Amino acid sequence: MSAHIMVFDSGIGGTTVLEHIQKRIPDAQYSYFMDNALLPYGAQTQQTIIGRLCSLIYFIEQNGLNVDLIVIACNTASTSALSEVRKITSIPIVGVVPAIKPAAEVTRTKHIGLLATPATVASPYTHTLIKEHASNVTVSLYSSVELVALAEQLFFTQQLDTLKLHKELTRLRINSDIDVLVLGCTHFPILSDAIQAYFNNAVQLLDSGAAIASRVNYLLEQHNFGNKFTDKKKPLQYYATADVLSNKLAIKHVTLIDPSQCVKS
Repeated sequence: MSAHIMVFDSGIGGTTVLEHIQKRIPDAQYSYFMDNALLPYGAQTQQTIIGRLCSLIYFIEQNGLNVDLIVIACNTASTSALSEVRKITSIPIVGVVPAIKPAAEVTRTKHIGLLATPATVASPYTHTLIKEHASNVTVSLYSSVELVALAEQLFFTQQLDTLKLHKELTRLRINSDIDVLVLGCTHFPILSDAIQAYFNNAVQLLDSGAAIASRVNYLLEQHNFGNKFTDKKKPLQYYATADVLSNKLAIKHVTLIDPSQCVKS
């Protein structure tokens, strides 16, 4: 299979979803796009995020990237902008939503937590998920932007400021009754080992990476993209909208234009 899948996030967090998709669909062609000029999306307005995703669609079209499927690997963008962006493109788009439903199904204490960005925690979509899939359990909400920065640091430098991490987790005051914690930001699985250590492995961490990979595979089959073949698979292409102070990845710096220029009437 050589369908072209683009995974998008405000930063490097979406690579946690990308890894799941690559394992499930190893023969696909991949691009990874990070809008790090506006990192983190959890601190942006809904209209700003909609505009940036609109600009992404325009970028794909203008550069002839022939993307077959887009994965918005950002909980904030998915919960606040996905429905609007689908209106301006025929490219199938898969979003990421917090794993509230599976968490509610496996909790033994009937108390789960959602750890996400402020925008995701405040999103009406998130509260609808809770109402529909976790009405029989207690759901406590916790928001953090600091954890996004710590995840970026760990990914690019392989170093983690454990003191800052513990300080932030202590600030959040996560209820001791919680036995399942939903990682509602794709950056947070980068910190999963350190978060588990903080809780002495007493809390189960859940994210939606595997579920998203399954959804992508299903859509590719539905659209018959599995019959697309090329002579040679191209290497994973990384794009970024701001400089990345790391030589870990070969990243192409690009600019997203003003969204008012790319809105379709």
